[in-house]
Amino acid sequence: MPFRKFFERRRREQIAHDLYVTVINQARLPDFYLRFAVPDTLDGRFDLIVLHAFLVMRRLRQVTAEEGGEQAREVAQALFDLMFADMDQNLRELGVSDMSVGKRVKQMARAFYGRAAAYDDGLAADGAGLAEALRRNLYGTVEGELDPAAVQRVAGYLVAQAAHLAGQAAGELLAGQVTFQALESGA
Repeated sequence: MPFRKFFERRRREQIAHDLYVTVINQARLPDFYLRFAVPDTLDGRFDLIVLHAFLVMRRLRQVTAEEGGEQAREVAQALFDLMFADMDQNLRELGVSDMSVGKRVKQMARAFYGRAAAYDDGLAADGAGLAEALRRNLYGTVEGELDPAAVQRVAGYLVAQAAHLAGQAAGELLAGQVTFQALESGA
């Protein structure tokens, strides 16, 4: 029995890792910084990871009990844990002192929850309020004039990705496979 729980946990962690790699790869696409005017800074990169991780976790929350809802919630938690363990490691590699890493990670976790709530509310309202949530968060560190069309493109992207993920089979997600739509060339 203890071995089974160990192997189940290891499998969940591997699934979360596979999902996280896809999240990171999507968040690193140069077009976000070039065409969508997301700041190519630590904050901008953090916010893109949060946005994509939120989308995957949101989809995992939508998995029904018959499809493996309990396992999906465990995978979502493992994904969250992995993401913040990675943030912790990155802060340490950037030279943040051991004494302040924990405080910074807590701030990042609070930021994640705030952004997730704002994006979730916007998606639940058919995209209403998403542009404002993105302006506050994803573009929050932009100094000077912010291109409203770029914000609208990201809001449209977020709505399209949520719809795309909703169409992905729960079994694929629970096997660590997630796909994002390609960024449209006209977006």
